Amino acid sequence: MRYRLPLYLTGAAAARIGDEMSGPALLLAGLAVTGSAATGSLLLSGIMISAAIGGPVLGALLDRTAVPGRLLTGALAGYAAVLIVVLLGLGRLPLPAVVAVAVLGGLLGPALAGGWTSQLARLVGPDRLPRATALDAMTYNLGSLAGPALAGAVALVAGATAGVITAAALILLALPAAWTLPTVPERRGPAPRTSVAADLAAGFLAIVRARFLARATVTSVISYVGVGILVTCTPLLGEKALGSTDSGAFLLATLAAASLAANALVAKRFDMLRPDTTVLVSTLVLAGALLLAAAASPIPLFTAMVLAGIGAGPQLTALFAVRHREAPERLRGQIFTTGASLKITGFAIGAGIGGPLATWSLSGSLIVAAGFEVLASAAFLAYTAAGSGRRPRPADTALPQGRETAVAPHGGADQSAQERGDHLGGR
Repeated sequence: MRYRLPLYLTGAAAARIGDEMSGPALLLAGLAVTGSAATGSLLLSGIMISAAIGGPVLGALLDRTAVPGRLLTGALAGYAAVLIVVLLGLGRLPLPAVVAVAVLGGLLGPALAGGWTSQLARLVGPDRLPRATALDAMTYNLGSLAGPALAGAVALVAGATAGVITAAALILLALPAAWTLPTVPERRGPAPRTSVAADLAAGFLAIVRARFLARATVTSVISYVGVGILVTCTPLLGEKALGSTDSGAFLLATLAAASLAANALVAKRFDMLRPDTTVLVSTLVLAGALLLAAAASPIPLFTAMVLAGIGAGPQLTALFAVRHREAPERLRGQIFTTGASLKITGFAIGAGIGGPLATWSLSGSLIVAAGFEVLASAAFLAYTAAGSGRRPRPADTALPQGRETAVAPHGGADQSAQERGDHLGGR
């Protein structure tokens, strides 16, 4: 039976709602059980920081197996199980042990992000991929919208710990869609001659050598440090501006609603997106939004969340577009999961420093977060300046114009893609 895109989107949405719900739920559960905001910050940071290791390995395995859906199913089930174990251990086991369990679970985190998205190009043809990419990005936005809102609502109705259970249940609902993902017939037969370690090295080199992919990756990772600080601050922002720590989840829901609306426009008019330019502009919008959020009063705060969503939503879609354009087919899974894991790690760093910064100064922490967005933009411009004098290789100029193809294994891109990147996507 042919695998349909709606089934993919349904499974991805369920997993990502559960994933986005788990972060705020852990923050609220840690605060509720121990009375310390730092506990929630440690749990959130712990379950994300190890993604830098888990993502590349998971991606390499996805690129080697003929049944990637089975591997994703196991990873999703394991992640859901870790959430339950963390919840059961909170307040009963020493905090370092609970955080260690969260760190182990974080190895599987990229399955909920890049693991799904890496399969998208195999479900739709090249002509449908841009719109499918925008729809896929919308499942992230939907998760960001529904997840925090559910975490706050469940915490208000049934207690903070119930939010973690609900998040795990949503992730488990995605298992049938993951299990039935299409097989990859060309991977059947003898095992690959290369080792997993060699594939890992090839994947990292592909990211480094593909200049536009490296630029987008570095920019998004630094940007997500600032986003991680913002998310960690939202309970305290909710308490200061709205009178309740639980209300912080609804601030994140506002951000996600704006992201969803922005990406809905992109999905309708996907031809209007200039991926490379959008990565830069959206990061600058995030910087301005974080500076506005530092006011920590209701109207500027909600306005800042709307602006942050307008920046974050298209940034994600643009990043996916760059990855699809630049990723070699044989390393697609690894590049997507590695990129996702690096972003998760950036977020985890922000979440880890966000708690202590917010304790020192809530407004100051948001100014620091805005500084990371400025740094991300500077990194983008530095990559652009460094490559502006490069001349394309003859092999690149021989490719047909107007065509966007994946980079070859050596990391080069077609001339059309190079021109779009060198001019920041604007003509």
